[in-house]
Amino acid sequence: MASSERIESASAALEELLRQHHDHEKRLDELNKKAWLTPEEELESKQLKKLKLRLKDEMESLRRAAS
Repeated sequence: MASSERIESASAALEELLRQHHDHEKRLDELNKKAWLTPEEELESKQLKKLKLRLKDEMESLRRAAS
């Protein structure tokens, strides 16, 4: 794969990861605005936080690979 193709592919993947990260952040904000969470919402919040961290790690890997 040519360098420009690799960069474009990484850029598209990075955009998708950023979108997912933003979506998770938005949902976490909604949950954080509640006075209390159901057990299901608490579990969802924990899962979203883990997903956000994983996405952040993936984005950093893509950035390193593209440079």
